[in-house]
Amino acid sequence: MHLRSLILASSALIAATTAHAQTADTAPPADDKAFGLGQIIVTAPKPATGPAIGGATLSSEAIYTFNRSTLDEAAQLMPGVSASNTGGSRNERLIYVRGFDRFQVPVSIDGIRVYLPADNRLDYGRFLTPDIAELQVAKGYVSVLDGPGAMGGAVNLVTRKPTKAIEAEVRGTLSVDRDVDYAGYNVFGLLGTRHDTWYAQGSYTRSYTRHWDLPGGYSPIAGSAEDGGERDFSRSRDWRVNGKVGFTPNATDEYAISYTKQEGAKNAPLHVTDTLASQRFWTWPYWNLDSLYFLSTTALGDTATLKTRAYRNQFHNLLSSFDNRNQNSQTLGRAFNSYYQDRAWGGSAELAVNLLPTDTLTIAGHFRRDRHVEFQQSFPAGTTEPEQTNLEDTWSVAAENRLALSPALTLTTGVSVDWRDLKRAEEFGTPPGGGAARVFSYPIRNSKALNGQGKLVWAPDADTSLHASLSSRARFPTIFERFSSRFGGAISSPDLKSERAVNYELGGSRRFGPVTAEGAAFYSHLTNVIVAFPFIYVTCTAANVCTNNAVTQSRNLGKGEYYGGELSLTADLGPNLKLGGNYTWTHRDLNDPTNAAFQPTGVPTHKAFVWADWAPVSRVHIVPNLDIASDRWTVNTAGTRYYRTGSYVQANLRVDVTVIEGVEIGVGGRNLFDDSYQLADGFPEPGRSFFASVRARY
Repeated sequence: MHLRSLILASSALIAATTAHAQTADTAPPADDKAFGLGQIIVTAPKPATGPAIGGATLSSEAIYTFNRSTLDEAAQLMPGVSASNTGGSRNERLIYVRGFDRFQVPVSIDGIRVYLPADNRLDYGRFLTPDIAELQVAKGYVSVLDGPGAMGGAVNLVTRKPTKAIEAEVRGTLSVDRDVDYAGYNVFGLLGTRHDTWYAQGSYTRSYTRHWDLPGGYSPIAGSAEDGGERDFSRSRDWRVNGKVGFTPNATDEYAISYTKQEGAKNAPLHVTDTLASQRFWTWPYWNLDSLYFLSTTALGDTATLKTRAYRNQFHNLLSSFDNRNQNSQTLGRAFNSYYQDRAWGGSAELAVNLLPTDTLTIAGHFRRDRHVEFQQSFPAGTTEPEQTNLEDTWSVAAENRLALSPALTLTTGVSVDWRDLKRAEEFGTPPGGGAARVFSYPIRNSKALNGQGKLVWAPDADTSLHASLSSRARFPTIFERFSSRFGGAISSPDLKSERAVNYELGGSRRFGPVTAEGAAFYSHLTNVIVAFPFIYVTCTAANVCTNNAVTQSRNLGKGEYYGGELSLTADLGPNLKLGGNYTWTHRDLNDPTNAAFQPTGVPTHKAFVWADWAPVSRVHIVPNLDIASDRWTVNTAGTRYYRTGSYVQANLRVDVTVIEGVEIGVGGRNLFDDSYQLADGFPEPGRSFFASVRARY
């Protein structure tokens, strides 16, 4: 009865199906190369000037122009989004959306979430961008219709869809380091066809990094694990294929089956100041994802539309730990091979009904089953654990109502209820009560969360849009947060609650002739933030010999606030010159009552990106651009000292020449002044590099 009341209250408040509503929640034009069925709801308009970098969308042309071949590099171009690095032995690439991290911002491909139920430690450097049509980033306000978990935002990679009877594209990019030595390559190919009632497409992209160079100003420290020049253990390789077939029987309906598979392998550079004896020598021989999914939209008469999604996802991962930096021996107790085998099944249905010409109610339901299997081979004995299985179902029911209060004013409200049913939670080791090592079960606990949001948009004319929004969203903790022993340093927390953020935003966009401005001010209040609570855990043997163990336990003791502002400007100064740039200010106060020295790491206070596209003649484009960031908090390996690092100004350049119609060649460089900086303690970023590329399109 409580849920029914919430949904009825929501529908009584609002909805909208006016032309303005379609502008506020972007719908792609008919000739857009983006796979429309795979898009999520975003509220900022798509920019049309030059390389399209908007507040919520990033075009494939911008990704290519600025040579951003991975998700973290591409997202860094957008306001409100910053890329970083975990540092440590994992050395994974990160994205923060207005300060929220990878646990609080779900990532999807064509609207299908990529989720690792064990710990959701996604490495954004593994997601390639050459084959996507656009990158969508919803910030703060994420529609409840798009599913659970979007506490602070959502990221969606939208694949391409053919728009012509024959569509083909090939690209190749060669990378060289600061000494002009071969450093790697990136290739991409696509072939597609579109007809009145069907389309088909296949694409392949591959990226290989042989190495990257440290800046020339880097000075090796005596006895450290890095001697400068080519960064040791920086090699990686990734590839992805995507194929889709679609059926379009009429102007309103579409049905598509799509398959995406990606495989990767990577090494992990070592800390440059910690001693060699204190390092972990980790590598990932494989890091593989694949997803098979069906998407559809069907018009049910003139007043209703049904959208469906069904999918099967798989993730296979191997983490290997070695004795030494040569990675050729596994004989010590710290050596292991850790295997993850994940599979997910799920789907969603969304029904939108026009209650009135100015009022639309949409109801959505989501279901996902995650099955996580893990086991480990431990050394020196080389014994392999039995498989341990975690099985969990996640559900969400959502309602959103849009109401056009006037031709210029639209109000949207939404509510959802998310719940999670834990079926199995297994671990191998000594059970909490003692005894021989075996597979045992953690206590089974279920969770639920209520989410609500509202948004008001005023668009008095075609050049102006203002909005205000409020959103309260939660995210469930991962298996790792609830049950991981952290190599014996933690105990389980089966009753761990969801984190929550209440997000407020005021913003708008305005076109002033050739200049377009877009901006927002945001504030987020975080509660129930998960922190590691330290205490003494006593264990006793059968002979009543007791031991005090210093451990931690995940608890909902943290709280905080994030706030700041974003501003984007683009100017179309004629056929020969376009300018653009964006700036973000982010302030984070996060309180961990267990650690007085704690600071939230990874996000710069100030970040900017500026660019120009100058065409001195029609066949030549010169694109200088700058990446700018202030310093950010980081912490040393021991977790005892927080300090600020990472400020930089990167000068980049690209020059493209159209050889013949449809064929371009380009050359360019990144970090041209060889700026030396690090985003995480002990892990300096790449120095100067160069690239040459060729692209042919038909």
